[in-house]
Amino acid sequence: MGNSYAGQLRSTRFEEVLHNSIEASLRSNTVVPRPVFSQLYLETEQLFLQDVRTLNDDEDDEDGSESNSPPIPYQMKPPPEGCCTTDGFCQAGKDLRLSSLASDNLDVPPGFMLVGVKSPSLPDNLLVCAVDHRFLPDERGRNALLGFSGNCMGCGEKGFRYFTEFSNHINLKLSTQPKKQKHLKYHLYRNNQGILVKGAPICWRGNDGRIRQIRSSLSEGHPTLDERPSNPALSHAPGSVTGSQVEPQTAGVPNTLINGNHAATSSITQPPLNQSGPGRPSATGPHANAGPPKKRHKGWSPESSANSLTESTVKSAQSSLALSKLSVTSVITNGARSETTSLQSSSRGSSSQLSPPEVSVTVPDRLLHICRLQPVIFKGHGPLPQLTGNTSDVLVSSLLRSCYLSSQTLPRVYQHYGPSPIQPLSAEMQILLTVYYLVQLGPEQVPLIEDLEQIFMRSWRESHLSEIRQFQQSQTQGTQGRHYGIEVPPTLPGLPQHLSLPPQSQQPLTPSQLPWLAQLAASSCGEGVVVFGEDVKSLAQGLQQMFSRLIDGRLENTNYVVIIVTSPRQETQSCVVVTGKHQCRVLAESMFSPNEGLKEISHQLHTGAAQELIHYCNSLGQDGNLDSLLDRASAEHNEASPPSSSQMLAEEKTPKAAHSPKDRPSPKDSQTQSIKDTPSPKETASSPKDTCLEYRVEWRDVRPIQLAVARKLLSHVCAIADSSTQNLDLGSFNRVSFLILVPPSEVSFQQTVLHLWSSGVLQELGSSEQEFVSQRDAERYVVKMDQSAQSRIDKLTQDAQSNSYTLYILVHDHAHWDISSTSYSSTDSSLGLVDRLLNSRQVKDATNILILHVTSFPFALQTQCTRISPYNEIHWPSAFSNDVDLYHERTQYFGVSELLESTRSGSSLPLMRYDSSFESMTSTLEERFPNLHSAVIRTTVLVQQYCVALMAASGKISSSHNLHKHTSVETMEIVQSLLTAVRQCPAHHGHMVLLRIPSLALAAWAHRRLSRVRKQLGLEESFEIILGNPTQVLTIGQTFTDQIRIWLKIQDAEWVPHTYLELEALPCILILSGAEPLGESLPRSLKYCDLRVISCSYLQRTTLEQELGLAAYLVKAESQPPHNPGPGSDVIESDAEKLSSTDNEEEEGQDNVDCPLQSSQPLQTCPDSRTVDALPPQVTTSSNALRDTSDNVQSPSKAQIQLQPQTSSQLYLQTTPNSQSHPQVQNYAQVQLSSLQQAHLQGQSLPPSQTNAQSYSQTTTYQQPVSQPQIPSKSASSDSSSPRASSPHLSCSWARGLSRPPSVLLPRALYDIITASDSSGLPRCTSFLPHISVAWASSFRPLLSKMMTCTEQSLYYRQWTVPRSYHMDSNNRTEGRTDNFHPRRLLLSGPPQVGKTGAYLHFLGLLSRMLIRLMEVDIYDEEDIHCTLVEGVQYHPPNAPWPNTEVIKTMPFDYTVHDAKYDDISIIYCPGFKPRADGNPMRQEDVYLRRRTSRIKLSKYAAYNTYHHCEQCHQYLGFNPRYQMYESTLHAFTFTHLLLGEDIQLYFIIPKSKEHHFSFSQSGGQLESMRLPLASDWNPDCIKSPIFTPTTGRHEHGLFNLYHAMDGASHLHILVVKEYEMAVYKKYWPNHIMLVLPTVFNGAGIGAAHFLIKELSYHNLELERSRRLEGGSPAGDVWPFIILADDSCVMWNAVDNDKLSCPAERAVSLKQVLQHMEACPDLTQYGLCGIRKWNSRGLMGIKQWEPFSRGHIHDFLLLNVDRSQNVQYDQNRFTCHDVDFTLRLHSAGLLVCKFNNFSVMKKQIAIGGYRTFIIKTKMTDVSTSVGPSQYICAPDSKHLFLASPAQLLLEKYLQHTSQKLFPLSTKNYTHPVLSVDCYLNLGPEVTVCFVSSRPHCVNISTSGLLFSGLLLWFPETFVTSGFLKKFTFLKGATLCVISADRSSLRQTVGRLELEEQWRFRLSDEFQTANAKEDRPLFFLTGKHI
Repeated sequence: MGNSYAGQLRSTRFEEVLHNSIEASLRSNTVVPRPVFSQLYLETEQLFLQDVRTLNDDEDDEDGSESNSPPIPYQMKPPPEGCCTTDGFCQAGKDLRLSSLASDNLDVPPGFMLVGVKSPSLPDNLLVCAVDHRFLPDERGRNALLGFSGNCMGCGEKGFRYFTEFSNHINLKLSTQPKKQKHLKYHLYRNNQGILVKGAPICWRGNDGRIRQIRSSLSEGHPTLDERPSNPALSHAPGSVTGSQVEPQTAGVPNTLINGNHAATSSITQPPLNQSGPGRPSATGPHANAGPPKKRHKGWSPESSANSLTESTVKSAQSSLALSKLSVTSVITNGARSETTSLQSSSRGSSSQLSPPEVSVTVPDRLLHICRLQPVIFKGHGPLPQLTGNTSDVLVSSLLRSCYLSSQTLPRVYQHYGPSPIQPLSAEMQILLTVYYLVQLGPEQVPLIEDLEQIFMRSWRESHLSEIRQFQQSQTQGTQGRHYGIEVPPTLPGLPQHLSLPPQSQQPLTPSQLPWLAQLAASSCGEGVVVFGEDVKSLAQGLQQMFSRLIDGRLENTNYVVIIVTSPRQETQSCVVVTGKHQCRVLAESMFSPNEGLKEISHQLHTGAAQELIHYCNSLGQDGNLDSLLDRASAEHNEASPPSSSQMLAEEKTPKAAHSPKDRPSPKDSQTQSIKDTPSPKETASSPKDTCLEYRVEWRDVRPIQLAVARKLLSHVCAIADSSTQNLDLGSFNRVSFLILVPPSEVSFQQTVLHLWSSGVLQELGSSEQEFVSQRDAERYVVKMDQSAQSRIDKLTQDAQSNSYTLYILVHDHAHWDISSTSYSSTDSSLGLVDRLLNSRQVKDATNILILHVTSFPFALQTQCTRISPYNEIHWPSAFSNDVDLYHERTQYFGVSELLESTRSGSSLPLMRYDSSFESMTSTLEERFPNLHSAVIRTTVLVQQYCVALMAASGKISSSHNLHKHTSVETMEIVQSLLTAVRQCPAHHGHMVLLRIPSLALAAWAHRRLSRVRKQLGLEESFEIILGNPTQVLTIGQTFTDQIRIWLKIQDAEWVPHTYLELEALPCILILSGAEPLGESLPRSLKYCDLRVISCSYLQRTTLEQELGLAAYLVKAESQPPHNPGPGSDVIESDAEKLSSTDNEEEEGQDNVDCPLQSSQPLQTCPDSRTVDALPPQVTTSSNALRDTSDNVQSPSKAQIQLQPQTSSQLYLQTTPNSQSHPQVQNYAQVQLSSLQQAHLQGQSLPPSQTNAQSYSQTTTYQQPVSQPQIPSKSASSDSSSPRASSPHLSCSWARGLSRPPSVLLPRALYDIITASDSSGLPRCTSFLPHISVAWASSFRPLLSKMMTCTEQSLYYRQWTVPRSYHMDSNNRTEGRTDNFHPRRLLLSGPPQVGKTGAYLHFLGLLSRMLIRLMEVDIYDEEDIHCTLVEGVQYHPPNAPWPNTEVIKTMPFDYTVHDAKYDDISIIYCPGFKPRADGNPMRQEDVYLRRRTSRIKLSKYAAYNTYHHCEQCHQYLGFNPRYQMYESTLHAFTFTHLLLGEDIQLYFIIPKSKEHHFSFSQSGGQLESMRLPLASDWNPDCIKSPIFTPTTGRHEHGLFNLYHAMDGASHLHILVVKEYEMAVYKKYWPNHIMLVLPTVFNGAGIGAAHFLIKELSYHNLELERSRRLEGGSPAGDVWPFIILADDSCVMWNAVDNDKLSCPAERAVSLKQVLQHMEACPDLTQYGLCGIRKWNSRGLMGIKQWEPFSRGHIHDFLLLNVDRSQNVQYDQNRFTCHDVDFTLRLHSAGLLVCKFNNFSVMKKQIAIGGYRTFIIKTKMTDVSTSVGPSQYICAPDSKHLFLASPAQLLLEKYLQHTSQKLFPLSTKNYTHPVLSVDCYLNLGPEVTVCFVSSRPHCVNISTSGLLFSGLLLWFPETFVTSGFLKKFTFLKGATLCVISADRSSLRQTVGRLELEEQWRFRLSDEFQTANAKEDRPLFFLTGKHI
């Protein structure tokens, strides 16, 4: 690669992409190359498992040849004569050796890095050179440019552009092709002494970087998730080997690292290359290579050995990426583990300068048998010697080495920062810190790699604190927000505080100091850690000594042996050997993946390996045998004799059918109240008197917080739709469909179906016409992610393609379950289905499919390669803020954090705890049975404890008092609570006990065992035992089914429960099996969550939290407020023995110091295992205060556990002075209160801890009445106001339990991990790797902060985690986009059991309603005003298609305005019109509405605004591939008009795609005219009339998209905009023609727009006629009509002529309307045509339908610009301009015709429009309210001037104050105001009579009419004194003359001789309140004489 592309390319990004694509194509052997980013080197590293050859510093594997032939010798160019050829010197004779240049000052140019070159002739030294950093890979092995650029550091020569040339210059003397990947080996840096030393290996992808880049392990197929690694970065390839052969894997590699991996082979010879045999897997699958990779790539070699391992690979920095814990992985093959080391290869390839050791170490025979343990050897520094002999008894792991390497490899940003680079930790410091860490571990603790890694990071940060802070300050300058930089934690986890780290000022640790410092540290823990150091000369010698001591028993008390080898001339070597029995067992079991562990457990059960353990556990010592006691009990109770114990054990190994319930035995035992005394449920459940009033089911309810989350989801969907990316067009969808994907769990499937069925979403979505959708219908919308899901998803994608108007929602519930990549999953496995289906091209590219991931553990979906945008994440909100219930739910969520808080509160027994008695029993048995899996041992012990507890609690065993010591207190409490709860409730409600057993085989065995014991004890009808198998349907007995049916009031006799939720209040033990929970929700009756058997090996955050999530609970807030979590309990349900012990005995003095009277009054420890929620921090003491008082508290001794029941009862009676006849009715709070009161009365002072612990109880207790001085226990859970609630004991134990979360029992190891906190204050488990399928991006990551929000946690994981190769997002970088986020993918995350299902179901309903809402618009629905029902003449037949011109002329013109938007204007006088006496009263519903609207669904012919983006509209809106968007030109157009007095220059913005509508001059391309068709033209797909739409302020909301309205017809549409809005309209409507009004019209009204449109159109008509004449066409044939359309016209309707008997309207296209009107005969005879405005009652009650009429037309006009040439719109008008124009048009004798068979619907648009005017003062800084009376003022007066146009002010003044101006006209219809040549709105109380002064005009008859006023608006010359004298006025009538200035006003008065009949005063002259420069208008008023 060194000779390629040496030139400096301009774009780094281009170089990187070019590099990636070239390499991918070079490497690919397949027909289609693989993607070029994260799939790079994929097949190469897959074949690495086949070649299995050691790659080290001394051996390089490939020679560049592509065949299997021997390498071709490289012909090196002869050196020039006279130059130096000495090894280690350049050709100029300068020394290049690192040993020589180490202390020299070297000149390194900027951008260059010092690199160590490996010369084959100098194995013990490196050559120093400087290389441009761009040609080197980063710390991830990526982004190295092709080519080379380097300088010689000896002679200083610069500019080497070819590595071949450079290798000749430095005398490498190679026999193969020079490659920079082979020979540029190490980064160089200067240490604290300034000496240049070797640093981390350069992470080449094909060599050292293979650790990060290996993407798969080839097996007999693709490994399924079950075969995935058990730990992050620790994996194996099961099924790919046979016998004891294991493929060597590379440390730190996702999916291919074996932790004992290097450990993993025997010395079986590698078969021939092309043979598929035991030592080599067959490459199957779509991407397997059939031969070697192309040139330039390593990893495939025909002569490679099958049992070698890359040590240099392990040295890579990136190899340790995501090492989540210190554990080992092995391979299970045919049920047997092979955990031997690689004998020859593990010692080869040392990264040190040692030659490969020849000494081997022999593993002693019978090591496992003698020592009863399997030692685990962790590789450290240096090569591990070869192991021979009994290697199967030893495990070897390279995980520690990987941790060392990762902490030594700094990110490049630190490695090369500043003049003195920051240095990593030295090997010696790492070893010493490792010893420190091991020393402080407890005897039962297992080392965690997270802790060790954090110790390394803390040490490094402290030693370079100043440099790091300096760097961070330089990086964060100018940045804002939270910076996830390197933070220095305040404390170092796991490091003893007395062992101080070497400060920066001290000298670095030397190799000679290391052994004695390590031994000194180890001496503090006795024999726990042993260090072999000073006397050990090699690792082989140290291992031999370790094995000798182990066999001799001298390491029996030693858990760890650390071997350190130091030598003056060699690098320090080390390894760690684990020799503790417990630690070795845990590490060995963690070598299994989760699925392999379950297989091993099943294998041990089926082979009978566990039979000895079962027999051993059945023995109760002196108390007999468990089975014999059961047989005796059965015989005593006259039951059928059960089989013998041997038969029973044989039967328990095979599945058996469920036992049918038998009749209850008669009571025999009078000493103990047995559960048999309780009547059977069949006898009591149906009895009315035995019903339980407490029972209620609440899981069906939708809570307020769920509604809030649903709305939040909806808002995110709307945000996607509103973005400019156009990834989701909500406006184009008319319905919602969905499919919910759930894990392959039958219960989860039925649970989702049940929620869906009861939510009402299906009815809302219209999925069924039935009123009630059956549950069977709901199953069609839920699919299990198994093999059947493929067809369901395929069908959905097909439906999505065919139904583009349906929005499909894919809900991926429990989304963290299957995130496997398809390429790593076998075809018959259900794993990888999500990747195969949801990430398929069909689903991703479908624009109508939206994916919603729902999970409680989103971490695995939040990586650097995630497909989900952080803006599309929705996190469950907190219900409480500062203890305020934000959603008023009266519930409080109790989850993992609350469980952890309960362990710290110390006020009572914590809800989460471990069982020390159980742990001690299992620990003893684990030592006795070292070959058995711990899960088998723990499950056997647990089931035996349950059996013994059942026997003891049943009272049917005569020696039951002796049985208590054979079970634990916790188990006894669980069983007693289960049995006694049934007796307390008349309806036999009880609790659920969850027994979590992951292994299906163990769970089935436990179910059979417990069922048999239950049967023998006669408890079959007391409680149910349920086996929860995820693959099977829920099965319970018929008796309990009938019981539940009665409780739920279900009438269907065939009904059976399908979910755990339906088991509410059923007393039962649920044995939940499966590798992990699959989203099953548990009922609120869950009381105990027994997790004592779950695995402690897989420490990922998701794994831990989903197990703890089973206990998540919603607590009733009314019974447990945030500040008042009452610590009460039901003592009646407790065993007295429980009161003398706790689960945390060994930590009693520390952890439970808040329980002050544990030794003197043991009953004060809460007897109920679910006693108290976590107390909030406000009411608990600090941890320091608690520790201070711990000395005063005596922890209970072990002897207290063995207290007999009688003793405990006596002790209880002695310590309860207020005890009654039945002492157990008192609870914990009463006991505390009694002792507190007693101490208070006696004047005694309690100890500080006691007072502190009881102060809370005291304050809460006194809230109760004096007669009941106790805290409300969980018995008060219903309602505090009810008598039943206030009772100290409810009859139903289940109802009391609703206010308490379940208690959780954990293994001790997990409890210690979960309850510990890291340095940030968060639980330690949060710092674990989030998921098994992801890896940490770097060891140099900060810790999660306690103050981080969910969003910040997401950003943290997105920055610091990367997906492994088998993660479905691992190939997301190959999409070729810079933005890898999928635009239609959302993530909803929330804690377990919080209600996410209900939230997203409600979201689906909201989304459906919103889509329906989007398809509807608010249409003005107003009845016509001023209508009079007058039976008249029928002028046209009702079904006449067109008007008859002669008939139209005979029809009277209707002067009255009927449009309801003009209900506030003056009525126009008409002789035949009689106004109603009450005016136009408003309807009651219109009182608070300005205008009435109706919601109407859009038809397919609707007009749309800019938010509509359907595929059909793309070309119409400008998405034309022929033209670039926004490609348009600006054209000026000038014409002259007399009224304006000057030339008007308009501008047209014409897109390229619309230029054919215009004609341009041939010379300069000047715009000449707009083309018009001929009247004789006819095209069925064309509209002849140009459409003009004046608009302002509605660039987004104006309905300018007429594509659908025109039904695809060709048309010319022009938007008329103001100049200042031109840019924004052009932005939103790039493909529309714009007519830009002149600047002077920026403040004008709608009159000016219509005026210019009309005059321009007439001018254009003349131009077109001239053009046609020049072309030879008749001039008069040019089409003279234009359309003036409002920008809110949305739909058009037509009256169905066939149904005129019952007229109805139907939606039609605008094309149909216009073509029908344009086809009207004699249309050119009409001056103006239009259609009526729609209203919902327009056709109702009409007896006589007139299809055509003459009258006012609004909003949608067809105007004949030719005939109306002499009638202009008033350019100055703001209001009523259309009324004025129509009146003048009619008076001019032109025909006006309204087509009543068509109607237009107008959409209500609240934004913009010409009717929106703001009248404000010119002093913009003064905010004043201006009334209409201030719109005018006296001339020359000092008045507040306004900034509005004078015309607008005068129109508004006349509208609002005309009753003062024309007092005689107010409400006087018979005496109107005479308005000459103009209609002005004088307000609704004044009537106006319009007359025209023009000759030959058409006016109404005014003879005999007395006018109350005269209005002259800019009187024309036709208005003369003689004309005015024709009219008669009332005495006192008002005159109003309006002119542009005072002089013209006086001239008008004189010309019209007004002073003869009108009297004027000086005070009657006014002007509008405008400044002089704004040209105010003047008017004069007078009175008639």
